[in-house]
Amino acid sequence: MPRKEILDQIQKYIHPFRVTNGAGFQLKDFDPGDTRGLKMEKGEAAELLQRGTQWLAEEQDMLYAQDRWSLLLVFQAMDAAGKDSTIKHVMSGVNPQGCQVFSFKQPSREDLAHDFLWRYAMRLPERGQIGIFNRSYYEEVLIVRVHEDILQRQRLPSAFMGKRIWDERLADIAHFEDYLTRQGVVILKFFLHVSREEQKSRFMKRLDKPEKNWKFSASDVRERKYWNDYMRSFEQAIGATASQHAPWYVVPADNKWFTRLVVAAAIVEAVEQLDLAYPKVSAEQKKELAAARAELVREA
Repeated sequence: MPRKEILDQIQKYIHPFRVTNGAGFQLKDFDPGDTRGLKMEKGEAAELLQRGTQWLAEEQDMLYAQDRWSLLLVFQAMDAAGKDSTIKHVMSGVNPQGCQVFSFKQPSREDLAHDFLWRYAMRLPERGQIGIFNRSYYEEVLIVRVHEDILQRQRLPSAFMGKRIWDERLADIAHFEDYLTRQGVVILKFFLHVSREEQKSRFMKRLDKPEKNWKFSASDVRERKYWNDYMRSFEQAIGATASQHAPWYVVPADNKWFTRLVVAAAIVEAVEQLDLAYPKVSAEQKKELAAARAELVREA
């Protein structure tokens, strides 16, 4: 099947979840269990995902060779929504040399000595690279907003700790993404939208299976008490920062196979639009190549 035809087909599975204008955005309009009517056996989904990862690998090779654009993939979600497994499956075919994954944990003393975007800016992908943020600067308007005691540890001057701090941070993030876009960074942001019921089910599986116990933390259950606060924070963050150049994808996450297909399709579509190509060899370089070939032939 020609690529154009494939792209036309996958649009119906990604465009309903893409948010490029946050005006009037409401999280309740997105169903965590949605599959757009697509029904697949596990093997079929795996095969389709493999085709997507192979395509992405081809595009990544040209991205690396061209050395002009970079790709930043931002993943945000509640615990057990499947961020780690989605990243693992979707990026399974790419060359590790051209891809970096950063998982941002509790900030260090050095991090807290700088502005709230500092540690994320230090990890932005170089030209020709794919950078993956497993959680990101959006934590500064999510968990920090839900647990304001964390904000106190950031030691901001009191004059900048007013009621407008969250609106101001969201505006700073939007401007930051504007700036990155003008520097050739393609930004795709994924909110893996899992339901509270499905999260509970996945937590129970982690508790029931000894080999999954390591993935469980008591803090995961404690955070469920703040579910509504997190949903409001996600809704406001997406609404304030969704744009054409840095879209959000509110990806249904109750069915992992569909989550992975949507994420893979969104990345493939975005990279395909860059019209990547291998660098052209100049006439002088062709002469050098011919000379090198002739020298190697003489060796034989």
